[in-house]
Amino acid sequence: MGRFDRYLLSQLMLVFGFFALVLVGVYWINRAVILVDQFMGAGSSGILVLELTLLTLPTLVKLVLPIAAFLAVLQVANRLYSDSELVVVQATGFSGFRLARPVLVFGCIAGLLIGVLAHVLVPVSMARLNDKEAALTDAASSRLLVPGSFQHPVSGVTIYVREIDPAGTILGLMLSDRRDPDQAVTYTAEKALFLRDEGGPKLVMLDGMAQSLDQQTGRLSITRFTDFTFAVDSMIGAPRDRRLDPRQVATPALLAASPALQEETRRDATWLRREAHMRLAESTLAPMLCVMGFAALLIGTFSRFGLWRQITLAVGLVVVVKLIDNAAADLAKSAPAAWPVIYLPSLLAGAIAALLLWLGGGRLHALSLALRGRRRAG
Repeated sequence: MGRFDRYLLSQLMLVFGFFALVLVGVYWINRAVILVDQFMGAGSSGILVLELTLLTLPTLVKLVLPIAAFLAVLQVANRLYSDSELVVVQATGFSGFRLARPVLVFGCIAGLLIGVLAHVLVPVSMARLNDKEAALTDAASSRLLVPGSFQHPVSGVTIYVREIDPAGTILGLMLSDRRDPDQAVTYTAEKALFLRDEGGPKLVMLDGMAQSLDQQTGRLSITRFTDFTFAVDSMIGAPRDRRLDPRQVATPALLAASPALQEETRRDATWLRREAHMRLAESTLAPMLCVMGFAALLIGTFSRFGLWRQITLAVGLVVVVKLIDNAAADLAKSAPAAWPVIYLPSLLAGAIAALLLWLGGGRLHALSLALRGRRRAG
């Protein structure tokens, strides 16, 4: 790389790091406040909430990096233009395509970072997050077992625990379930154990009695039992049947789309491959957006009023490309077999960037002068 390329690339990386740090900090703090209010207010430990916030970082960084890269290109190009550095370099004979070379390298670096996040870090973090759901379930369930006090986890349910020994065995349990308007059931047990299996948290009551009261007739039925299992997942919102989240699956596995993976995720092979191609498209779109934004700033001639028109054009083009990207993603979701449309925004941004770089070589200025000459002649 030439000296100018190294200089421009270093400036882009410096500003990119600043914008990425600021945006990630803003998004992460906002997310952390939501998690703290949601889980710590519900009795979860601070360490668990901190780990959850850290595990959300890869997803936030992947979301922020394309924005930070585009803002870095606009900031550096505008500063070079204001300091007349870009004008001097253009006067030495550098074409628009030559000027865009370090920007393309910078965009590829940003795309590589996004690819590492999308294909490696985000799936790993999502897998850890799903593992933490069990700990959150236990933390939420433990609020139901407070010795010496009546707990009301949901409307119509009352739980009382007399004592919990060091081994975790519940001594003296009373559970009243009045959610059914036609029948009220009260469970009492000498001992109980709190367990969790694949179906969700369970309360196993030993040596107890169930008293069922018919609200219509007033008839009371008593049933004694040696052991009885009561599902408490409905009280804490725990899902009964959970499927594998495709976001935690590695990209090669999504492309292979084995029958076992289809069964675990409950998605067909076409849908899984579409998810993998969406990850690949995220890496290819970032370099094209960077070059397109830089090319938009090369349009026009020198003006003491700055590049506000070119910046507006660059932002407008990015908005249009992102709208097309969202539409392509929606189309691929509704029709997974149409996954090639996911790469259309990247191709469109690359074509626009090439056109703007070609026009930025002075052809647009020459065309405007020719049109002015024709008007004056007319």
